[in-house]
Amino acid sequence: MFGWLGFNKGMPLWWSYRLNKHLKEDVEHIFEGIAQTRMEILQSWVEEYWSNLDRLRSQLLEYQAQSGQLKPNDNVIRQLFAAAQKRGVDFSEIYLLNDKDTVTHSTYSHHIGQTYTGVNVITRGLQEVKKGHKCLFGPYSDPMTLRIGPSTSSFHDAMTLLYMVPLEEGGVWKGTLCGRVPNDVLGDLIQRESGHVYPDSGDNYIFMAKPCLNTHIAPGTALSRSRFEDLTFTHGDNLKDGVKTDFGVVSVKEHTELELVFTDPATGELHPGVAGTIQNGHNLFVEFPGYSDYRHIPVIGKGVTFQLPHCPDVWGMMCEGDLEEVYRFRSMSWKLHRMQIGFIAGFVLLTSASYLLLNGRIPVWGGTALIAVLGLIYGLLGASFIQKKGTQPISKQLEEINRFIRMNAEGGGDLTQRLQLNRFSSSETGELAKWINNMIDSLEGIMLKVQKAAGEVQESQERLSDSAGSTEVSTQRMSGKIHDMIRSLLGQLQDIDVAKDVSHTMSGTLRELEQKASDQIAVAQDEVHRIGDKMQHITSKVAETNRTIQTFLHTTQEIPKLLKVIEEISAQTNLLSLNASIEAARVGEHGKGFSVVADEIRKLSDLTKESTKEINETIALIERHAKEAFVSMEEGTKVVEEGTQIVAAASEILSRANAHDTMKTQVVEEVVALMEKIAAVSIENRQISAEVEDTVQALLMDMNRVKHTTGTVGSITQSLLMLVNQFHLKTDRVR
Repeated sequence: MFGWLGFNKGMPLWWSYRLNKHLKEDVEHIFEGIAQTRMEILQSWVEEYWSNLDRLRSQLLEYQAQSGQLKPNDNVIRQLFAAAQKRGVDFSEIYLLNDKDTVTHSTYSHHIGQTYTGVNVITRGLQEVKKGHKCLFGPYSDPMTLRIGPSTSSFHDAMTLLYMVPLEEGGVWKGTLCGRVPNDVLGDLIQRESGHVYPDSGDNYIFMAKPCLNTHIAPGTALSRSRFEDLTFTHGDNLKDGVKTDFGVVSVKEHTELELVFTDPATGELHPGVAGTIQNGHNLFVEFPGYSDYRHIPVIGKGVTFQLPHCPDVWGMMCEGDLEEVYRFRSMSWKLHRMQIGFIAGFVLLTSASYLLLNGRIPVWGGTALIAVLGLIYGLLGASFIQKKGTQPISKQLEEINRFIRMNAEGGGDLTQRLQLNRFSSSETGELAKWINNMIDSLEGIMLKVQKAAGEVQESQERLSDSAGSTEVSTQRMSGKIHDMIRSLLGQLQDIDVAKDVSHTMSGTLRELEQKASDQIAVAQDEVHRIGDKMQHITSKVAETNRTIQTFLHTTQEIPKLLKVIEEISAQTNLLSLNASIEAARVGEHGKGFSVVADEIRKLSDLTKESTKEINETIALIERHAKEAFVSMEEGTKVVEEGTQIVAAASEILSRANAHDTMKTQVVEEVVALMEKIAAVSIENRQISAEVEDTVQALLMDMNRVKHTTGTVGSITQSLLMLVNQFHLKTDRVR
């Protein structure tokens, strides 16, 4: 019946559970709410700090674009880092690694210059970042965290959680921006000790559920501090001194994280709550007999798994309470009812005993009176006992709760105070006190956030006010410059309009000139064509003359041959005449007539010889002149050919000139079209310039409104701070 608890341990717990079984649904809601709110706190906290580093990264990249590089010991970068650390108070350090994994900038100066090459504590995180991914890396042990000191947690050791953001240029990794958070901050986020629902036993802790990046961490290994780590919250057994169980001692040497694995000492296996959460992704168990935790104590609670933004590993969280404390509740009605039953039983015994003792010994009236007196005395004593032990403690507890609520309800309460739960019984008043503490704790956290936000708003408002004033002056200067620019622009627009009109006039003039030039070119082309035809005719005539001269030359070359024959004949005739003269002289008187004939023939022969000579000279002269004429004709032919080529070239030039004129016309038309477009744009620019001027004026009005609004916001913020400051708050709790 009592399972692994046995009778001695199981019987009292079973009885408590049976008395309060009707609270089971409420207990489920309590643990569901605790797990959900703690998970949301973690998620929002991580997202807030990612946005903080994203803002710093954007500022660094913008500054790098302006200055060219992020120089060491740069005062601007130091200011940016300091402002980011002020916004993210949980950061104990913010530092920058360059592309060689060397620390070039840090809020902790002793860290500058350290290089993370080879295998080191953050190697796995750097591998993710160099792929272009953000990485929430850890927890891991880093002595540097211990040397730097705590940020917001009162606990501090070497355990570290590291935010890692890649710096990229053109999609190429150039460095890593890192934010260091002491891991004990996680414990503070999920514990909220001052408002703990189950102050004696309740523990919220994180463990590894599914390692994806940190594969060396086994599932079920602690990733956050346990509230039972030392004597701070548990004045008895603790993990530093060693928690004693029937199956051995559970302890840690330095810290809970990575040292403690949540196993059941009796079995050596993961305790059922953690194992069920890992297996199913969640676990809820609030019934008797609960399950054994790492202390081998019966606990109940809710387990969830989750993945924080940019954390590759899946984490689990258990929100637990001891079964005994959760169901320790005893209702006031039950206590009063039990007193009333005892009082009634005593009254019955008193009257029965009185009747037996007095029956027959004294008169009836005397016995009745005596019993009435005894009953009155017993009733008064019983009523006094019930009032002292029942209603009076309840009344005092309610008065204390009432006084505590009134103190905070009046608006100037001390939110650092809590009800002392040990002064309340395990009844409705104890539950009421416990939840009031939880509510005040939540209210204090909200008021601290409001106070911090109001302070940041006030600082931002002051900066905005300064910036608004500076912007107003700059805007006024810009307005003057824009007004001058618009005036200049309007003058240019007028010039453009004039240029457009001139371009239209020029276009008409060029069209007229083009038409005249086209007509003249057409006439010249016709003349050139006629000249070309004449040149072709001359060419043919010259060629024909050349052929005639060549024929004449051939003929004159034949004449000397004929003259040579004539010369030979003349020589022979002269010889014959000489012979005839000789013969006539020899005959004497009879030969005189023949001698005369012979003389005449000789004279004719000489004349023929002279004529032939003259003819040869004339033919030679003719031939020389014919050759000169032939050479001259050849030169004329060449000149005619050149003239023909010149005519063809002139025709082509005239054609090209006509084409060029057409191109000029096209260019002019394009210029005109362009000027028309410019004119259209000028009209649009007039509208835009007017709109710009109106916009600048509107901007000036907006700046005045912003300036007025910043003043109003400043007043509202100041009022908000005054309201918040009416409450006493623990400023070390703000994060």
